[in-house]
Amino acid sequence: MFDFNKVTDRKHSFSEKWDKYKDSDTIPMWIADSDFETAPVIIQALHERVEHGIFGYTEQPTSEVKDAIIYHLSKQHDWQIDRDWIVPLSSIVNGLTISCMVASQNKPKNKVDILVPETIYPPFNYVTSNTGNQAIRVPIILEEERWILDFDALESLITPETKLLLFCNPHNPAGTVYTQDELTRLHQICKTHDILICSDEIHCDLILSQDKKHISIAKLNEDANHRTITLMAASKTYNIAGLSFGFAIIAEPELRKKFSKIVLELMPETNLLGQVATTAAFKQGESWRLQQIDFLRSNRDYLLKEINSIPELKMYPLDATYLAWIDISKLKLKDAVKFFEKAGVGISPGTYFGNANFIRLNFACRRGQLEEVVKRIKTAVTSL
Repeated sequence: MFDFNKVTDRKHSFSEKWDKYKDSDTIPMWIADSDFETAPVIIQALHERVEHGIFGYTEQPTSEVKDAIIYHLSKQHDWQIDRDWIVPLSSIVNGLTISCMVASQNKPKNKVDILVPETIYPPFNYVTSNTGNQAIRVPIILEEERWILDFDALESLITPETKLLLFCNPHNPAGTVYTQDELTRLHQICKTHDILICSDEIHCDLILSQDKKHISIAKLNEDANHRTITLMAASKTYNIAGLSFGFAIIAEPELRKKFSKIVLELMPETNLLGQVATTAAFKQGESWRLQQIDFLRSNRDYLLKEINSIPELKMYPLDATYLAWIDISKLKLKDAVKFFEKAGVGISPGTYFGNANFIRLNFACRRGQLEEVVKRIKTAVTSL
């Protein structure tokens, strides 16, 4: 059994998360990496590769990581893919950028309308503008305490220049896992209007609710498979983001050809050690992943109860990820970051995601740390 309550000092380790507050008592709960040491099988695989001593140009991607991806998607998601569909990426954000570029190829001034959820992981916003395209904001609505796209609004916002939907499932920051019916409706809208889908599914192996299951939209039917670019990585699940390896799954040959051409011309090659780590994760890391899921589920349930016991705060249930989306609107704060930092807690402000009424809090940490964070939040809020 792995000890997820183990204390590992990450200060002064060049950790973006921890070094932001390395000279203070503030506990970092912001950026989306966990405080868990990765699976022992991954560490062992990395040790063995490092001991080889040579780190030259690497097959992109290696045949081993392709095998591991095919195995993982088949075993965990009942999705049978072809080897040729896999396109290596040094980051999922690069995949978002390339999808925007592909969608706007052969258009006047290379500019199109791109549907983007109004509350979303921040790179969704800047990849749209950085590629010279226009973002069309699609409202996120609350239905039975689940944040989902407003499908009626989405369809009403489509223009003749709308060529791409940037989608996130499970959703970051709200933790929603979309149902098959919801995905079917979304696909039908995109099919009717001939819209390409880029689906960020990086959190798909972090499903916490036992009655929920991740479904890739590309898996729905042949048309969905041929109009979807699916982005995945082991990085969030296994805490290996610093090793820079992810991948796109693209079934349609011409779409994959266009996407791969941009990857080859403009994007950095993937990291050898990232491929080694991903191979070990997908082939041998399942026991560790399941133990982590149990631990995260317990942390989620604890945090949900504690936050909702604090007057003026509201945390909504989440089915996936380790990222709590907390409504702080009743506090009427001028600067949420400063308020919580003064309390000794580093959070991600909702403004980054498109909604200043919220904060995002990462609960992928040992329980004692989470309890201290809750204590600090309670003290700060009740003192207002």
